[in-house]
Amino acid sequence: MGVYNPSMTFRPARAPTLEPISGRSTVATRLTVGISLAALVLAGYQSGRAGPDSEPFSPGETLTYDLSWQIFPAGELVATLTRSGQGAKDAYEVKATAQSKGFVSLLYTVQDEFRSVFDPHTLCSQSLSKKVNEGRRHKNTQIVFDSARKLAILDERDLATQGAPPKHAENAAPACVEDVISAFYFIRRQPLRVGEQIRLPINDGSRTADVRVEVQALEKIRTPLGTQTAFRVEPTVFGGLLKRKGRMLMWFSDDQQHLPLRVKAIISVGTITADLKSVATPPAVPPPGKH
Repeated sequence: MGVYNPSMTFRPARAPTLEPISGRSTVATRLTVGISLAALVLAGYQSGRAGPDSEPFSPGETLTYDLSWQIFPAGELVATLTRSGQGAKDAYEVKATAQSKGFVSLLYTVQDEFRSVFDPHTLCSQSLSKKVNEGRRHKNTQIVFDSARKLAILDERDLATQGAPPKHAENAAPACVEDVISAFYFIRRQPLRVGEQIRLPINDGSRTADVRVEVQALEKIRTPLGTQTAFRVEPTVFGGLLKRKGRMLMWFSDDQQHLPLRVKAIISVGTITADLKSVATPPAVPPPGKH
């Protein structure tokens, strides 16, 4: 079994010791992280990565997922890619929303919004914002990644606790780091090979975690989009990252798009599944640098 470490190519140097991310995770955060972490854990700057002429996604694309808990419909997650800025300020922006529905919504209301801004060429994250509204929890978080100073700058407000002071912290981070949303698109530029492992860092504003993921198999799965051949992968970071024992499995389509078709989190409260149900794609546009 091969182990690929992207830091051996042209990625910025990383600290030799990486620690797991700290902090409390929430139900909807696990749902959103489940999908986007799938991209993160396999994404690396590989020497054989897809070039600009085979870009698997473009601004205007929207991916919609059905979320379920055990056998019950739980909600919907939507991720839309857009483009902002020009020239040196050119950037991709992804808005991802998670909303509870049906029976689960009666037990626990969720309405979260995540926004990630990242470089369209390197896919290094520039910022991540989170608006979390889950039950009685209401929290706004803004993370800015300063690549020049190698810092993750965190600002957070607890809106549910009256008089709670805002939190501000500046923590060390690699010059090029992934967040849980930008990473969603890393994987889709990369070739996948059964039996390989890939290591890379993920940062959520506090600390940086070293993620190791195994590409386990190529198999057929059935989703709302039909039966497709997909790569099954599993990250070992799941338990430490989300502060729970469990497993997370992901399936990516065996084609140029590498669509994340399914994410399954097996945790103490049951099994949470996200199935891709629709893909809306814009008209063809030139990839970055080809305007």
